[in-house]
Amino acid sequence: MLNFESCAILIKAYKNPKRKGKNMNTLSDRIIGLLQNESGLTDREITDALDGHSAPQQPVNQMCHRLKNKGVLIRRQRTDGLIGNYLASNVTPNTPNPHAQPNQKAIVGQLSEDRVKKFIEKWLTQQRWHVEVSWGHRQGIDIDARQRNKRWVIEVKGEGSLSAMRVNYFLSALGELLQRMDDPNAQYSIAFPDLQQFHNLWTRFPDLAKSRTGISVLFIDENGQITHLH
Repeated sequence: MLNFESCAILIKAYKNPKRKGKNMNTLSDRIIGLLQNESGLTDREITDALDGHSAPQQPVNQMCHRLKNKGVLIRRQRTDGLIGNYLASNVTPNTPNPHAQPNQKAIVGQLSEDRVKKFIEKWLTQQRWHVEVSWGHRQGIDIDARQRNKRWVIEVKGEGSLSAMRVNYFLSALGELLQRMDDPNAQYSIAFPDLQQFHNLWTRFPDLAKSRTGISVLFIDENGQITHLH
């Protein structure tokens, strides 16, 4: 049976080696692309979204300060007291904090992480699951659903704006879910927008790893239709 270390090695080996070429998106590109979709993220939330919860946030912090000095970003206190990053072209005097509740802009816009979570929450609730959701990029389980003696743990990622970002999202979702696999009776899934690149990444994930870990995937389209694959 695959243990955590084996799965970690598998995920590391799964990365596309071409990403180290000349066309690799820089950290600044990735940060800007993320903030185009989800404005006001903290350095920690940006790091979590791009590289996973275990990644150090210092590189992101340093880059955000550089982008601020270039006039690309504005860093200011959110209503929850944390420092958020905003693209200078998108800032308005009263930019709301999108993290205390579902990001309403994300829910009505493209398939951001919060919008995907909202669709899954509705889908599960209709099937009489009791659903707990961590909105935004808060620490913890993205979706923890329970129904009588059943439990379903789901790690969710949004659409992203760059191809390399989506690869990172896929790998990050797998890594984070593996670290949450402490309940032998729970069902574990990763969830993504219904985009061809995410389908391709799931197809490339070895069948042996899927069967040994029991991880399944949910694909959610822009109309809220959900496809569940094992």
